[in-house]
Amino acid sequence: MAKTMTLIALMAGTLAGCAGMTERQRNTAIGAAGGAVLGSVLTGGDAVGTVGGAAVGGVIGNQIKK
Repeated sequence: MAKTMTLIALMAGTLAGCAGMTERQRNTAIGAAGGAVLGSVLTGGDAVGTVGGAAVGGVIGNQIKK
């Protein structure tokens, strides 16, 4: 649980620097952060699950258009 909370705090801090990003870059970063958190939760904090979730979330976020 502590790893998950640390990861969430790290991602939130990283996303705070999104002001100069394009919409697509911002969506990719948000998707990657969400995917990493979800991957970590679903795999019990396994590093491979976290990285895999970030990769999948980043791809999905990149493809989202408003």
